Amino acid sequence: MRLDRGRPANYTTSMSDKNDDRNIVPATVSEPLSRAIGERYLTYALSTIMHRALPDARDGLKPVHRRILFAMRELKLSSTGGFRKSAKIAGDVMGNYHPHGDAAIYDAMVRLAQDFNMRYPLVDGQGNFGNVDGDNAAASRYTEARLTAAAEALMEGLAENAVDFRPNYDGTLEEPVVLPAAFPNLLANGASGIAVGMATNIPPHNLDELIEACIHLARAKNSDGVRDETLLEYIQGPDFPTGGVIVESPEAIREAYRTGRGSFRTRARWHIEDLGRGTWVVVVTEIPYQVQKSKLIERLAEIIQTKKVPLLADVRDESADDIRIVLEPRSKNVDPDMMMGMLFRNSELETRFSMNMNVLIDGRVPKVCSLKEVLRAFLAHRQEVLLRRAQHRIDKIDHRLEVVEGFITAFLNLDRVIDIIRYDADPRAALMAEDWSRKTPRATSEKDYVSPLDLPPGKDGLSEVQAEAILNMRLRSLRRLEEIELLRERDALTAERAELAALMADEGLQWKRIAADLRDVQKAFGKNAPGGARRTTFAEADEVEDVPLEAMIEREPITVICSKMGWIRAMKGHQPLDSDVKFKDGDEGRFIFHAETTDRLLVVGSNGRFYTLLAANLPGGRGMGEPVRLMVDLPNEAEIVALLIHRPGQKLIVASSRGEGFVVVSDDVLAQTRAGKQVMNLPEEATLAVCKPVEGDHVAVVSKNRKLLVFPVSELPEMSRGKGVRLQKYNMARGRQGVLELDGGLSDVTTFEMARGLSWSMTNGNTRTEDMTPWLAKRGGVGKAPPHGFPRDNRFG
Repeated sequence: MRLDRGRPANYTTSMSDKNDDRNIVPATVSEPLSRAIGERYLTYALSTIMHRALPDARDGLKPVHRRILFAMRELKLSSTGGFRKSAKIAGDVMGNYHPHGDAAIYDAMVRLAQDFNMRYPLVDGQGNFGNVDGDNAAASRYTEARLTAAAEALMEGLAENAVDFRPNYDGTLEEPVVLPAAFPNLLANGASGIAVGMATNIPPHNLDELIEACIHLARAKNSDGVRDETLLEYIQGPDFPTGGVIVESPEAIREAYRTGRGSFRTRARWHIEDLGRGTWVVVVTEIPYQVQKSKLIERLAEIIQTKKVPLLADVRDESADDIRIVLEPRSKNVDPDMMMGMLFRNSELETRFSMNMNVLIDGRVPKVCSLKEVLRAFLAHRQEVLLRRAQHRIDKIDHRLEVVEGFITAFLNLDRVIDIIRYDADPRAALMAEDWSRKTPRATSEKDYVSPLDLPPGKDGLSEVQAEAILNMRLRSLRRLEEIELLRERDALTAERAELAALMADEGLQWKRIAADLRDVQKAFGKNAPGGARRTTFAEADEVEDVPLEAMIEREPITVICSKMGWIRAMKGHQPLDSDVKFKDGDEGRFIFHAETTDRLLVVGSNGRFYTLLAANLPGGRGMGEPVRLMVDLPNEAEIVALLIHRPGQKLIVASSRGEGFVVVSDDVLAQTRAGKQVMNLPEEATLAVCKPVEGDHVAVVSKNRKLLVFPVSELPEMSRGKGVRLQKYNMARGRQGVLELDGGLSDVTTFEMARGLSWSMTNGNTRTEDMTPWLAKRGGVGKAPPHGFPRDNRFG
């Protein structure tokens, strides 16, 4: 027994010769993980790019769409024929050409049949194929389909060797590499797909305009000299199947088509419907491309609920086969253009379609192409298809001419042909060996018959094809009239062949033929054909500027009520401020004031942040209201210090519990989000204690240890955010546990006119006014005891 020592564990011995060390081969091969993964991922990426995600610039189709159409053609599902079950079609595609799952195949076929996704549908669906609401199509066993005339135009010429064929995935059948494509389907129907490291998104266009641009390129002697701007004289821009209005600038459209990348802003189409007596509604009849109507309605309802567009009161979907979305304004005095402008900004009534014309050139090279490059790729394909079809027709004519020449020879020597067929043992060989240039007498019997095989080889014998055709000729064709028809057919075929030969030799004639073919397609699917007129129009974007809130909301008086626990509500009208108002158990009123629905309310938190509420969005006064913390992101540990009406340009004084403060303009504290806006920077253990409007030329500060200080407002800085400056000085004192604490701290701040004095309410209901000159000092001082009769709670009221 032999021991194999020193060999790696991953080596095995070949079974062919166990005694030969040369037959020892490695069972596994080691390579770096990065290289192994890189090679496999690259293979996957190439497969995705070439055979799944990117369309071919020549016919505008991905492999799955091309295979669906070809399989339907093989099933003879013509546009004028009957329908077949979608399950049968998907099964044939999967079994014969596309082994990737029937669900994916059926989904792709459904999209080809949806007239709201395809500008020129390639599949004629019968049954539930989905709708613009976003509902899915019925299962494949419930629907039927057949080809459309547009799909047949894409495949015209497949039987005439117009394109190359390749074996299918298992080599049992053949499928076309690309379709002949009688029209530029890539731009007509658009395409979208996501590959590895690249993507494509092409909008649909109007076929009539595309053909005009193609004809212009075909007629140009030098297509390289044609500018993209010239093509845009024929192609206005995308033509979406759902219509809409494109509001992109002409400069942006030109740049997008020149580079192959850009975006198109599309809006819904709407009009005003008069209801009489000054009332009206807006009716939306077309929505942007690829927007689901159901989700659009949900978004509009959400806008109404959150009052993001206060001008809109209600939305109704009255659509049937067509789209009819009714938008009801909050008031008949609302400007419809302003309302629609705000809806365009806040909903899917306006969307952007991002164009990325990344396609496969000649089915091999992915490239982001300009408009001219895409059209040139299509025209080059059409030229190749034309030449291949012409050559195929020439080959057919040559074969037929050969047969016709044999028939004519047979008719000129009919008696001899009959003798050969009647008496010769091998008539086909005899017909080929006969010299038809000499006169051979007709045999009256088999004895008189002389076989051409016994004579020297003839000079003008028939070919094998001619001899076979003569032998297969029917007896009824042996009449004089048939000979005349053969001569006429020969002359016609000869003339047609000369035309085709001239066509293949002259490039100018080729482009004229291509232009003529495009004209035929234009008649069938152009603007004068059903559904061929342009659906998407162009307009200038009327931008809605930021308008005052009172211009968007109907102004109505309200009474704002906010409890101590932070529950807020708005009662209609200006109610008496001392009226009896109910609150939750354990709660009581804190803020109550008159306002209007057009006002903005400032909620000042003890954390130094300012929050903004719209008075029109406050809950009604029938209930107890809603917590302010549900409307803004006010932390639980923070208290509401003040609730004010925003007055443009008004100045506010803010002060912290440590006696620091400054003046801020109310416009600088408006918040755009729920999170609010940080205005006062607070040190640890400090809070924002006071926020009041500035209504005088002097500031009065009172501390918790009952010290009053007065100084001019001009000594306070005006800031939009910060810590502020010291208003009043407080000493540090030791607390009960020996810890240093602030002696007092700020209790209240107010502003007043020095000339009029400072006023406060007395316990008996009277108002007392005091001259504050004795308390006037520099900012930052300690102050002194307030005058006799000052409130014991150290609040100015």
